[in-house]
Amino acid sequence: MAEKRDYYEVMGVDKNASQDQIKKAYRKKAKECHPDFNPDDPDAEAKFKELNEANEVLSDPDKRAAYDRYGHKAFEQGGMGAGGFSGGMGGGFNMDMGDIFGDIFGSVFGGGRGARRNGPMRGSDINMNIILNFEEAIFGCTKTVTVNVVENCESCHGSGAKAGTAPKTCPTCGGSGMEVTTKQTILGMMQSQTTCHTCGGKGTVVDSPCPDCNGVGKLRKTKSVEITIPKGINTGQTIRKAGFGNAGSNGGGSGDLLITVSVRPSPKFIRNETNILSEVKISVVQAILGDEITIPTLDGDIKYTLKPGVQPDDKIYLRGRGVPFLRSPNKRGDHIVTVKVEIPTNCTNAQKDLIREFGGLPKKEKLSDKIKKAMS
Repeated sequence: MAEKRDYYEVMGVDKNASQDQIKKAYRKKAKECHPDFNPDDPDAEAKFKELNEANEVLSDPDKRAAYDRYGHKAFEQGGMGAGGFSGGMGGGFNMDMGDIFGDIFGSVFGGGRGARRNGPMRGSDINMNIILNFEEAIFGCTKTVTVNVVENCESCHGSGAKAGTAPKTCPTCGGSGMEVTTKQTILGMMQSQTTCHTCGGKGTVVDSPCPDCNGVGKLRKTKSVEITIPKGINTGQTIRKAGFGNAGSNGGGSGDLLITVSVRPSPKFIRNETNILSEVKISVVQAILGDEITIPTLDGDIKYTLKPGVQPDDKIYLRGRGVPFLRSPNKRGDHIVTVKVEIPTNCTNAQKDLIREFGGLPKKEKLSDKIKKAMS
């Protein structure tokens, strides 16, 4: 029998790793070596079993303490291995009672660690991003995205067995997906449950693997999926396409396709929740006398009549011309336009005189008039 690898080496973590680091390492490694995603690797199932075994020990503080102290012997037949006891109860009893009882009761009463693993399991979700133009997010649209998805093999319908055959009940665990092991403790012989090493917790084994999926029961495919973008969606929001994720196991349903949206900015408009903000430039004359101006909006250019006496930074409110409400698309926010008055920088002398006259200021005296006055 091949010698077992160090559990820390299997998980790819340091011996001083925190529980959070171990949890993250397990998730990463599980994705890398899961048999469903490595149909061409004949050792994938063995690697996945080894990873689960390592995680079962290192993710449990009590089992990890026992493993750190006694290594693999802590979980072999006979309990904590050599050196665990020295003499009788009155002599060299040098074990940590917390380690012993934590290991025993963690295995027997461990809150679901012995639960069946061969029941229906929902498939994983698929996450992806999509970039929309400003107007596409405002008014909604339809997009087609390409998705890499794991589906049940059509030839074996996800069973992994060759056509005309069927998976059979695992002879080791009797279909439960769990192995019952017995070990000697200070309280006597105690039983604990671990994932079946033969079927990997599935409860069934396949004698004649399906040639199309190599017995995995699943295949990775590239699919085109049509997505309906709702009106008013914004950056960071997610669209859920139920049942378009990866296929489940043992009759479990498929996961979902989750599409997170990013929206390109507009050169003309700024979005503020359900309102649209923009600016319009007018001349001093238009501000004083009023005028009919053109304002660009989401719905196209509109004509708007300015009243005389408009002040810089006055606001024009165009009700109902903003962004549709995501949950009530027939209702829209407002378009708020800020008026910017442009001050001319190249006025003629005649224009300047008119402005002085309008402002009640004396006319600027010409140089020739000044000379005449001086000579007279």
